[in-house]
Amino acid sequence: MLEAAPAPAPTLATAHRSRSLRRLASCLGIAALLPLGGCGVLDHGMLGAAGPVADQTRSLFLLVCAILIFVAAPVLLLTPIFAWHYRLSNTKSAYRPQWGFNWPLEGLIWIPPTIIVIVLAVFLWRDTHALDPYKPLASPLPPVEVQAVALDWKWLFIYPDEGVASVNELVFPADRPVRLTLTSDTVMQSFFVPRLAGQIYAMAGMTTQLNLAADAPGRFRGENTQFNGVGFQNQKFAVLAQSNDDYAAWIARARAGGRTLDPAAYATLAARSVQPEPILFGSVAPDLFHSILTRNDPGLHAAHGHHAHE
Repeated sequence: MLEAAPAPAPTLATAHRSRSLRRLASCLGIAALLPLGGCGVLDHGMLGAAGPVADQTRSLFLLVCAILIFVAAPVLLLTPIFAWHYRLSNTKSAYRPQWGFNWPLEGLIWIPPTIIVIVLAVFLWRDTHALDPYKPLASPLPPVEVQAVALDWKWLFIYPDEGVASVNELVFPADRPVRLTLTSDTVMQSFFVPRLAGQIYAMAGMTTQLNLAADAPGRFRGENTQFNGVGFQNQKFAVLAQSNDDYAAWIARARAGGRTLDPAAYATLAARSVQPEPILFGSVAPDLFHSILTRNDPGLHAAHGHHAHE
């Protein structure tokens, strides 16, 4: 009776091929899933711009991508062409071991990149000045003044004209721009609302500004993009562009809540913690934002005291 021959033992090469096939299958599976998850990401980012600043930023980004195609396209096209033309089996391809210089080739190497750099410089110079975060946005209505304070791990928004404040909720009328004055009461942080404006850093003892606006009422996502500790991943806030009536109702609801943001309440709020739900304050202690600044910069405190004495 004939016995079946034993199966050959797997070799190292066979095992390596098997692992390679598994990795290739995994990569193809991930690549197949990417189109399914990408659409929602685009809705929350700069490509889903919902305001004039983000729209101009998106236009600049797409323009730069179009220009850079002229850098990538020749490389992607010519590399396989050169590899195919100078393949080992093509015995008719030219072989010039003493070649040293060629004017047409040098022109192709230097002239197009020079033109691309010049064109990019012109557009970047123009749009960098147009997108200056300190530049007020054109509007027939005055901007909403908001003082933003970065904390661990939350954002405080003070409305000095209305005398109210909120935590992790930035609200404004959709038909008016917003002028933010930002600082940090802790480490450096970055304020970012992708669909409305670019990111800007906030530092303790210093202020910076950011102007933004929305094209229509909507709800957007803001976040801190500068790592600042274990609660960093939860430091996100809601941005609500509302109708005038809804904004007035929000202000009235904040005032009716009865909470006061005085130094004692602020000291509790400034402690490290994650705030999952927004908090509204119906009144704010006078000069609270300036006191936060002076606490982190004694020079400002001295200058403020000198002017008050005079």
